[in-house]
Amino acid sequence: MSKATFLHRQALYLRPDPARVIVRPFKPTTEPRDLNPTDKTRANHIVERVLALDPKVAAQLLTEVLENFEDRHRNLLETFEARADVMEQALAAHGTFSSVQRQLIGAYFLNEYSFEASALFNPSIVPHPDQSDAPKGGLRFVLSLRAVGEGHVSSLTFRAGTVAADGSLSVDPTARLASSPRIKLRVPRPDGDDIELTFNADEELSERVIFPVTDSQSNGIEDARFVEFSDGGRKTYYATYTAYSGKAIRSELIETRDFLSFRMTPLRGTAALNKGMALFPRKIDGKYAMIARQDNENLYLIYSEDLHQWDGGQAVLKPQFPWEFVQIGNCGSPIELDEGWLLLTHGVGPLRKYSIGAALLDKTDPSKVLARSVEPLLHPEASEREGYVPNVVYTCGAIRHNDQIILPYAVSDTYSNFATIKIAALMQAMS
Repeated sequence: MSKATFLHRQALYLRPDPARVIVRPFKPTTEPRDLNPTDKTRANHIVERVLALDPKVAAQLLTEVLENFEDRHRNLLETFEARADVMEQALAAHGTFSSVQRQLIGAYFLNEYSFEASALFNPSIVPHPDQSDAPKGGLRFVLSLRAVGEGHVSSLTFRAGTVAADGSLSVDPTARLASSPRIKLRVPRPDGDDIELTFNADEELSERVIFPVTDSQSNGIEDARFVEFSDGGRKTYYATYTAYSGKAIRSELIETRDFLSFRMTPLRGTAALNKGMALFPRKIDGKYAMIARQDNENLYLIYSEDLHQWDGGQAVLKPQFPWEFVQIGNCGSPIELDEGWLLLTHGVGPLRKYSIGAALLDKTDPSKVLARSVEPLLHPEASEREGYVPNVVYTCGAIRHNDQIILPYAVSDTYSNFATIKIAALMQAMS
């Protein structure tokens, strides 16, 4: 049990499942010129081999591919056609194709990807946009999770669940299938593309997987911090996340109103060059506000009149206690309480042990720190120390429901669980 007796761990373990797969474009590597002195690439060779097949053999092969894979994916023939459409210019040199040939060529340039084979972690939580099925006195929620598969590439996936009136938690069964969204619109910009994505309405929430779709995200969409943002009665779900290209990181923004269609936009400004930005759930004095870490050690408060431009900032929290001497960071967006803004934090201590703490910020002027937790609220127990990155508990966001905080958290960068915190007891425990 954590030293914080007002915090209670649940037993709702969300573990990675390698059986859940999506299809991704496959691009054969190009041979060095001295090994392949012609202008033809491996892709050209594959297309030529498919076109050389007898039509009956090609049809039988396509049938076998569908029989082998159709129970693992939705609308495979459409997916094959869509892949062939993307390759249209490259295929033009080979003349015309039958529908069977096009679909078979599309299949050869796709591969299955087990998007959560290695880890399912760093969750955040927001109220579900549809509360029609919520129990009386309870709440439906959406949980976002960072999924990691082959090559340590991170993507964004979701779950739905319920908080009952008595505070008990449940997570809906996970769909067997998984799907990538369709790119509805791509607007090229000098600092990175704006992307609009949409899923099919008949796909369950837990089927939806947002995989990297731009160069800046090519090696991962990491640690999305979702928040329900209210602006004049209009509610929008925003999340800052870290886009990782394999060489550089930066903060980007995703927004949605229904978790069916999403817009992804780069953030600009000096503060967006680091990771771990968390948006306040409403404007303060007419401005957007963020808690962010700009110097890899402290937490800053930043204001902006433009949601996509973030510069400057004021340091408001610095490492103070032994469990956070290495660095501190936020654990999601601040939560508004009567007493002020509750900010969950993470601290790094000896042997790079990550723990979760909290601070209370003034509601009118969040640069004023009213209280802090001297000891961690949550730290890795003996059963939680082993994993891809040992000795880590971490979260990307919690919510309030009635008199308690619902806190999803990750264990050693491997799987996720939940804890609940009594607000009144937490306020008394903070110095």
